[in-house]
This record gives sequence, structure tokens and C-alpha cells, in this order.
Amino acid sequence: MQFPVIELVDRYAIAVVKHEKTNGANREELDFYLNQLKQAHINPLHVKILDLIAHHSYIWSLEDDFKKGRIDNLPLEEIGRRAIHIRDQGYKRLELKNALAEYVGSDQVREIKQ
Repeated sequence: MQFPVIELVDRYAIAVVKHEKTNGANREELDFYLNQLKQAHINPLHVKILDLIAHHSYIWSLEDDFKKGRIDNLPLEEIGRRAIHIRDQGYKRLELKNALAEYVGSDQVREIKQ
């Protein structure tokens, strides 16, 4: 099965964050993506990949407040503001993924959202 390199890198970045947040519960998943990166000759410590990992970690923390009900007693305006901020962070993720596609060079796939 083959899919775009930017998707592989994105899934790897998510797996890294999940590994950190779940005390390594997804070790097999993380190893799978790491092996795929190695086969594609992509350095998982490249600064653009590290940026994407940091961004996913930030998004995780924002979404975690929603998932754990920490915002239930906030005014609806604040909940809406946070939801819009998460949406905007999704656009930042898109920019980071497309920058990775440029870095890889051979990957013609770019993600768009409208």
C-alpha cells in the first residue's frame, strides 16, 4: 500500500504525541511509522517534522480540554472562541504538512482545505 509521504509524516507525528501522552501505549504503531520513514529515507529528527510534532502536541492539549469536559462551565462565547482556535490550528497543520511536501520534493501531493 502506498500513500503520500506527507500523510506518513503526519501519522508519525501524531503517533509520537500519542506515545508521549499515553505512556507508550502505542509503541507498535510508532515503530511501524518510524520504520516506514526510514525506508523512505526521511530523517524523523528533521526540524520540519519536529515542528509538526510540536504542533500536534499543542492541538492535542487544546482538544483535551473539550474531551475531558474542562470547558463545560465556560460561557458559550469562550467555548466558541476555543473551537475556532482549534480550527485555525488545523490550517497551521496544513501549512506544516505542505512545507514537508516541499522538503521531500518527490511527493506531488499537497493538501488543501476550503
